[in-house]
Amino acid sequence: MLKLIPVPAFADNYLWVLHDGKRALVVDPGDATPVLAFLKANALELESILVTHHHADHTGGVDELRDTTGARVYGPATEKIPSPYEHLKEGDKVTAMGLEFNVIDVPGHTAGHIAYYTPEVNGRPLLFCGDTLFSGGCGRLFEGTPAQMLASLDKLTALPPNTGVCCTHEYTLGNLRFALAVEPGNTELVAYNAECVKLRDAGQPTLPTSIEQELKINPFLRTRQAPVKTAALHFDASAHDDISVFAAIRQWKNQFK
Repeated sequence: MLKLIPVPAFADNYLWVLHDGKRALVVDPGDATPVLAFLKANALELESILVTHHHADHTGGVDELRDTTGARVYGPATEKIPSPYEHLKEGDKVTAMGLEFNVIDVPGHTAGHIAYYTPEVNGRPLLFCGDTLFSGGCGRLFEGTPAQMLASLDKLTALPPNTGVCCTHEYTLGNLRFALAVEPGNTELVAYNAECVKLRDAGQPTLPTSIEQELKINPFLRTRQAPVKTAALHFDASAHDDISVFAAIRQWKNQFK
């Protein structure tokens, strides 16, 4: 059995570590210090570093970790990641920890953002999605368009429903406040929010989530559903097609207090 650990960093980041008791990989290590501490405490050798996009809170620890451990670094081909690293794009495969990860291009949050998907870890698929998909939310469109982000999310929702989704920020409760404003009558969402509040009150992470769960509660994956389309029209009366509805919901979230 492999162990999947969200190592906290900064205010709300998770630096995901997957290990077998001897070797480990880390995803989006924005800070080397908590990763090195975790490796030392668990007597682990870092084998691989997977990077989804270029933002500093996902790459800031790469150089130190590479220099300290000799781990191999993988990242998006079209973004500036601390070099040297192996440049990846959709269709490429990465072997780490004995697992084969498929690379998926998911532009939107950044122009060259990628995700890593493997079909079986401890009995179910696993996705490292960076800042593309959050529980109850999605990443801000810093470099991409609504059409790109919607297409990227469509790729992710086409994965098996039981896929474990390792998001890189503990944004869940804030996202769910917005989701409840969009779909107050969504009983699945109301129940999930209550569950997540209990987890956070107990100091536990709300992640990983799953594709199946997010399809039930995440407004950015539900922009083709009637209640979300109706809510989008209240915010933007011109939101009628798939992309404009998604854009309206994203803009609403940007302004949501």
